[in-house]
Amino acid sequence: MADVGEVLRSVLSTIRVPKPGDRVHKDECALSFSSPETDGGLYVCMNTFLGFGSQYVDRHHARSGQRAYLHITRTRKAKKEDDNNSGSGHPPKKKPTRLAIGIEGGFDVEQELYEEDVKVVILPDRQEVTSDDLTTMPDVVKERVSLSMAGIMAADSVSHALQVQQWDGEVRQESRHAPDLKQLDNGVKIPPSGWRCDVCDLQENLWANLTDGKVLCGRRYFDGSGGNNHALLHFQETGYPLAVKLGTITPDGADVYSYDEDDMVLDSKLPEHLSHFGIDMMTMEKTERTMTELEIAVNQRVGEWEVIQESGTTLRPMFGPGLTGMKNLGNSCYLNSVMQVLFTVPDFQSKYVPNIDGDHVSKIIDEAPSDPTQDFKTQVAKLGYGLLSGEYSKPAPDPGDENGTPEPRGDQIGIAPRMFKALVGRGHPEFSTNRQQDAQEFLLHFINMVERNCRSGSNPSEAFRYLVEERIVCEQSQKAKYTQRVDYIVQLPVPMDQATNTEELQEAERRREEGDTSAPTVRAQIPFTACMAALSEPEVLTDFWSSAVQAKTTATKTTRFASFPDHLVIQIKKFTFGLDWVPKKLDVSIDVPDTLDLSALRATGQQPGEELLPEVAPPPLMTPDVEVKGILGSHGNDEDDSLYSPLLSPVLDDSTVSQLCEMGFPLEACRKAVYYTGNTGIDAAMNWIMGHMDDPDFSAPLVVPGCSSGPGTTPTESVSEEHLATIVSMGFSRDQATKALRATSNVLHRAVDWIFSHLDDLESMDVSEGGRSAAESESAREPPPGPRVRDGPGKYELFAFISHMGTSTMCGHYVCHIKKDQQWVIFNDQKVCASEKPPKDLGYLYFYRRVPE
Repeated sequence: MADVGEVLRSVLSTIRVPKPGDRVHKDECALSFSSPETDGGLYVCMNTFLGFGSQYVDRHHARSGQRAYLHITRTRKAKKEDDNNSGSGHPPKKKPTRLAIGIEGGFDVEQELYEEDVKVVILPDRQEVTSDDLTTMPDVVKERVSLSMAGIMAADSVSHALQVQQWDGEVRQESRHAPDLKQLDNGVKIPPSGWRCDVCDLQENLWANLTDGKVLCGRRYFDGSGGNNHALLHFQETGYPLAVKLGTITPDGADVYSYDEDDMVLDSKLPEHLSHFGIDMMTMEKTERTMTELEIAVNQRVGEWEVIQESGTTLRPMFGPGLTGMKNLGNSCYLNSVMQVLFTVPDFQSKYVPNIDGDHVSKIIDEAPSDPTQDFKTQVAKLGYGLLSGEYSKPAPDPGDENGTPEPRGDQIGIAPRMFKALVGRGHPEFSTNRQQDAQEFLLHFINMVERNCRSGSNPSEAFRYLVEERIVCEQSQKAKYTQRVDYIVQLPVPMDQATNTEELQEAERRREEGDTSAPTVRAQIPFTACMAALSEPEVLTDFWSSAVQAKTTATKTTRFASFPDHLVIQIKKFTFGLDWVPKKLDVSIDVPDTLDLSALRATGQQPGEELLPEVAPPPLMTPDVEVKGILGSHGNDEDDSLYSPLLSPVLDDSTVSQLCEMGFPLEACRKAVYYTGNTGIDAAMNWIMGHMDDPDFSAPLVVPGCSSGPGTTPTESVSEEHLATIVSMGFSRDQATKALRATSNVLHRAVDWIFSHLDDLESMDVSEGGRSAAESESAREPPPGPRVRDGPGKYELFAFISHMGTSTMCGHYVCHIKKDQQWVIFNDQKVCASEKPPKDLGYLYFYRRVPE
């Protein structure tokens, strides 16, 4: 074996020192969930700064030729009780000033719980070089290697940097009540300690109202802990808006809550307001956890059974393949629940983890690109193997046990999907953050990513894809119109007027209005059959433009399944808007069945003797401020512009546009909402607006898809070359990219979504050099083939459901229940247990699979 110093000198040119902007992966393997804490530790390539577990590092060396790796291992230390540790029940003395982790003013990452060992390892012989060894080596070697080691260890890991980025920026705003807050001269003086609630004598979670000095307990949390709501009730009775949390007051500030603004706020006159009641900020010490600490604690410990459990029962932990928990990365329970369910679906298993017992390691690394952390297929395959292999489904050691013996709490070592979450959330305004999200929206977002990345080969999202047939019948002419669209989720309405316990609900409401705090919580009981009836019953369209009578009239629309997917997802539409357009959640119990037969909802298509509505466009609405433009007719050509018809502003329901504008939305956004929902009414238009408010072109002028700027327009005219290059780099032709951009007003992200939702149409295009396709010029002869969908009997059985706790999709907690070998199992982040009483009536998303004939 060669001298290690000579070997190190020979690879010196490949050893780099991290620069600002370099991504250093020193916490997680790029191809597995190995980390410095797992057996074998983590090997960080000193050239690319990618991390690899012991089972992958040799393969990376063989494939890349890199030889120098920084080997990092961490072993858990016994937990010590000191000033910065709250294990004794006392809060940290150092007050966090911002909702952030691992940065100045935020919360420290608990690195003190581990002892770290670092050394350089040279492959293939695994020769080791410690920091002490470097002192005996030539200066040029010692300096370069030492700088690289120090740079890697000092750099924030990618996962840590992402966490900081996601948790930082939660800045509190100055309360509008603070500058002119009225304080009563009632002689009240608040002592520096020994506080009790004036109503119930509670001695913790106490708030002093800054108007009258009343000391009252805080809100009751949804798990039953916290206070008794007396501070909130006092505000409702008096309207006094600001309260300070006693025990958080220090010379640096305190927690101030505005009940009127319903948020934590800043009070620039806090010293003055506290002094009014005899409190000197400069002498106060912190004795209670701040709301920031509590929020971080809840986000980091949200998987504990105290927060959500099944009827208080002790559940039996489960371990093994397919029973792996997922760590909560801070409000990531929505992602955990969705991915647990998806990797129960055979299509996702066979696509990403085709051979769980074979050499999955070889397959992942052989197919991975040079930077596997940025590759969608690699990261999904890594997640799938982590969930299905059972390799990480082991009891977690007790953090307080220095011997590391597992405790039977149900906690697992589990997997932390940091790279996966960062990749699928990259660039998304919501999923890139650590805020709570809607599980249904994330499911659709992930399915969309699967569609984009499965243009060739099998596409597991086809398991959920189905066709919807909409039949509209003009009441005046009795002629019909049929359209089909692709969907992935059945959205089931909740008819609250069909509750079977109306009297109990009315009685509970009456007692609440009378101020009876002991009134029990009564949940509306809604029959599942009523929800299905609400879905299938005809919908009346009052402003339907009929091509048969050439006027607006009344029509009925019925929706049916044109195909039945292998796996059916049903969303209970619990989240809605009140009359003031404030989001709220319906507290309902629905008797969702274990088996489902939807055969009666099969679409039948055009009926014998039924006449179809003529394919005639509605007349244009003349407006003086709209430029008249030409559009090529279906039989037109470039030489003859006599067949160009004037395209003016489309027919829009002015009353609906006005109603939307009165709500404060931009005029052009309102016009687009009415246009894209086909003048079907205020509800549909409002739903469109709520779903597109984050679009960058939300307020841009309405451009009817398919419009050109006039005869002779070239395929690339007014289309961004940068956007074209981006889409072409994804493997599409220039003509296909142009078609997508022109269909979506030149908005890149919408064009990408459009192109992936029209793959079959685009693949059937025979695009000529002139930019016009055979599909366009022969559209009257042969319609393009539709999307690929599976079909079969409409009989299903329930195999999983995702439940949500909380008042809104933006807060609370998600768990999922999955049926494994006839046993219901609850997946609550890192806890995986046999379910005793699966709450099937309280679910949000239900997953059914087709019953084999």
